[in-house]
Amino acid sequence: MKHLNVVAAVIEFEGRILALQRGASKCAETAYRFEFPGGKIEPGESTSEALMRELREELDLDIEITDNDFFITVDHTYPEFSITLTCFLCHAKTDRFTRKEHISHVWATPEELEKLDWAPADLPVLKRLLAER
Repeated sequence: MKHLNVVAAVIEFEGRILALQRGASKCAETAYRFEFPGGKIEPGESTSEALMRELREELDLDIEITDNDFFITVDHTYPEFSITLTCFLCHAKTDRFTRKEHISHVWATPEELEKLDWAPADLPVLKRLLAER
């Protein structure tokens, strides 16, 4: 089974958290579900470098991320592949960005996030976020 190392950002702006909705996907468990933005780690990248690159590529959003922003690591197995998701808690200076790969997004309170249909690997991240708020 293929294993992917991926990163994601819990991005906060003025008390709200960014959630992005995926479009159609080969993986039925993630299609049209919400997720925290991020993506795959490329060879030679640190987790924080990969996340900053992914946020620039997917959202035209520049956020400075360091290892001190680490939030949680999640291991999840989908039917076709498994992932290790390293997640960082980040603070945006603006709520403006350009959505390039997702079909919609919301800026929501943690309680509002709970009502969204999440990709399974992101659920432990949301659970910890809710527990800490």
